[in-house]
Amino acid sequence: MIAANLPALQVVLPLFGAVLCAFLQRGILAWGVALIVSLAMPFIAAGLLIQVLDSGTISYALGGWKPPIGIEYRVDVVNAFILLLVSLIGAIIMPYAKASVEKEIPADRQAWFYAIYLLCLCGLLGMAITGDAFNIFVFMEVSSLAAYALIAMGRDRRALLAAYQYLIMGTIGATFYVIGVGLLYSMTGTLNLADMASRLGGIENSRAVLAAMAFLTVGISLKLALFPLHVWLPNAYAYAPSVATVFLAATATKVAVYLLLRYFFTVLGTVFAHKSLPIAEIVLILSLAAMFGASIVAIFQDDVKRMLAYSSVGQIGYITLGIAITNLAGLTGGIVHLFNHALIKGSLFMAIGAVFYQIGSVKLDDVAGLGKRMPITMGAFAIAGLSIIGAPGTVGFISKWYLVLGAFEKGWWWLAFLIVASSLISVVYIGRIIEVVWFRPVSAAAKRAKEPPLSMLVPTLLLVAATIYFGFDTTATAGIAGLAAELLLAGIR
Repeated sequence: MIAANLPALQVVLPLFGAVLCAFLQRGILAWGVALIVSLAMPFIAAGLLIQVLDSGTISYALGGWKPPIGIEYRVDVVNAFILLLVSLIGAIIMPYAKASVEKEIPADRQAWFYAIYLLCLCGLLGMAITGDAFNIFVFMEVSSLAAYALIAMGRDRRALLAAYQYLIMGTIGATFYVIGVGLLYSMTGTLNLADMASRLGGIENSRAVLAAMAFLTVGISLKLALFPLHVWLPNAYAYAPSVATVFLAATATKVAVYLLLRYFFTVLGTVFAHKSLPIAEIVLILSLAAMFGASIVAIFQDDVKRMLAYSSVGQIGYITLGIAITNLAGLTGGIVHLFNHALIKGSLFMAIGAVFYQIGSVKLDDVAGLGKRMPITMGAFAIAGLSIIGAPGTVGFISKWYLVLGAFEKGWWWLAFLIVASSLISVVYIGRIIEVVWFRPVSAAAKRAKEPPLSMLVPTLLLVAATIYFGFDTTATAGIAGLAAELLLAGIR
């Protein structure tokens, strides 16, 4: 009975957990509820993934109305992989959150923080699991409104401006998404994604469908912070509470990329593959601009969180590059980088959150010499930094290896060269941080620093260990990403 209702539990548990946290009104009790719910999520997601791998796509009808009339939760290898990623990150973050939230969030707001976090988790999981285009919008708004509130809870007054900026850009993105869905509904008469894809046959090149694809692409690209639609992201990550930064950096943009994959390949596959439309070429250009432009901007930041935020924009470029290459190796590289980048950036932001916990700053001048005071934390940061660069033996290398293979299969040797060249830029900004932390005299701010509590250190080390482990054993990452890529590519053939 429970196994049959796992799709509903994936969304219902965090939703009711959020309500319970709001009623409890005590930070420690709310954290306990959020911890229990977050730890349950990966087991549900893993159960769904195992069912999909064993039996194929899961269709779960809601409210007694069979699809396409009623809302359907539809799980295949692609979104089962995303559900597992989001759930795992949430489970690892929660033990870390207790000490960090107590430090950064006033006591009277801590229970609300956990309630809003669970709402955001619910929205992200809902976006990934639903098979209904309008239901995606509903969950998109749930996760977005929660994300705005999480960011606004930062102690720095600039957090309010960052949240407002994100709200404006997010609202524009959601509006574009709804217009695109409305155009598709006017042409097909359905909101069910699978039914919509089947009904688009023969009318995929109409002006309404092409306009819908344009609106959907821009709207979702705003959500995933594809260059140059990324302007909301650096401030949002820099001024949000540390836990919110870790969670959003590791999950929110990844779910938005999933939506782009779903629409490009499953729903609008024939439109995306149409040779007269330069969609893949546009995505390729924007991806390269992100990989180089955002990474270069990261070099000149003096705030480590902002530096890592611009790095995230550049890394999103690698993910969307896999979409632009549009072959099995390239798309596998893009999808596996969804998972790998979540591990890497989660590790980096957790380490920096631990630094903020100890010294109250993440400015480069203030973290000078911190390696002598927090060697384990800064060692973890250095390993995760090597993974961002793409050093062999780390997950970052695996992602770029598949992207390079995809480029060579296309005969694009120049693209393989650019992938390697862009990785060298990350050597500069990661190397800059490592040089400041390990080879400069201890700053006044860092003199009294020490390792963070084990509740913060252990989750950080766990994520860093994962960046090494999955750099060698790629069965559960690149293997599943390859299956997902095969399924997606079948939609454009």
